[in-house]
Amino acid sequence: MSSGLASPYKGVFFDLDGTLADTAPDLVAATNQLLIARNLAPKQYAVLRPCASAGARGLIGGAFGIDPEHPDFISLRDEFFKNYEKALYINSVLFEGMDHVLKQLDDAKLPWGIVTNKSERFTNPLTDLMGLRQRAASTVSGDTTPYSKPHPEPILHAARVANIDPSRSLYVGDDIRDIVAGKAAGMKTIAAAYGYCGCEEPPEAWGADYLVRHPKELLEIIFPQ
Repeated sequence: MSSGLASPYKGVFFDLDGTLADTAPDLVAATNQLLIARNLAPKQYAVLRPCASAGARGLIGGAFGIDPEHPDFISLRDEFFKNYEKALYINSVLFEGMDHVLKQLDDAKLPWGIVTNKSERFTNPLTDLMGLRQRAASTVSGDTTPYSKPHPEPILHAARVANIDPSRSLYVGDDIRDIVAGKAAGMKTIAAAYGYCGCEEPPEAWGADYLVRHPKELLEIIFPQ
C-alpha cells in the first residue's frame, strides 16, 4: 500500500559510510589495530572519525600521517583491510532516523540505491548484514565500474540498473566527492552534514543543492509539501 506521499523525484541514491550508516566505529577500530600492533598508542575516536569518509586512505593518513605515495602505505592498507573484513559489522548502525527515511521511501514505492567507493569485498557483506542490499534498487561499489567517485559513472550505473532517470533523482553524500559526482551525473545533490565530512572544506562550501544536519530533514526534500 502506498503511503500517499508524493515526490517530484523518481529515485534517491545514497553514499554508504557516513551517509546511510555510521560505520566509523568499526573502521576506526580496524585502524587502531594497526597502531597497537606496532606498539603505538591508539588514536582517539574523535580524531579518526572525520577521516572515515576517505576510507583507508584517510584513516591511515590520520593514524600515521602518511599519504598513498609513502612506501609503507600499501602494506598498511592491506593489513587494515584484513582487520576490517573480520569485524565490519560489530558497532556499525544506520544513522538515527535513517531507518524511518528508508521505510518512507519503501512505503511510497520510491526506489533508492547505494553508491559507495567501498569495494564490493566489504560493501556486499555489510549491506547484506544490515538488510540494505535486499531492499535497494541498485548497489554500486567503488570497483563495480572502472571508476569511483568523484567520477559520475558509478552513480550513472546505479541509475541504469534501477531504470531511473538521473535528472529526476537525488544523490546524498557526506563528502565533497559525492557532491561533485552527483552533479556530474545530472542529479540534485544533498550534503549530509551529519556525516563524517572529511577534514577539508566544510559541507556548506561544497556547492550542494541542499544541506541537511539530520537524516529526518531528507524527507522534507524528497517529499515537499
